[in-house]
Amino acid sequence: MKTHGPFASQMLIELHGCKAELLNNPAALKELLLEAVRRGHGTIVTDVFHTFSPHGVSGVIVIAESHVAIHTWPEHGYAAVDIFSCGTKLDHAAIRDWIAAGMGATNVECRELTRG
Repeated sequence: MKTHGPFASQMLIELHGCKAELLNNPAALKELLLEAVRRGHGTIVTDVFHTFSPHGVSGVIVIAESHVAIHTWPEHGYAAVDIFSCGTKLDHAAIRDWIAAGMGATNVECRELTRG
């Protein structure tokens, strides 16, 4: 029996047709995501990005509201982004739109979930 929640909301974003050179550039991805979080009114706590060999990047921006994460496949022009937040302050759509535009995505699909 459910006696609580919802606690959070989550947006899963599929970005296709992205710029391959950006998808393999952790510094540029970090700046893109940090600016997206600012535009979405998030409170940045810290970040971590890792580059895989031979290609691909995973990164997480930890925010007071929860997190924004990205995983990239440059060889396919594809990135998966996860926006997770507690409360209603964070503007998921603004974050999604900034990242999609910055990556030059030609196709953007997203699913929204209520958690809890």
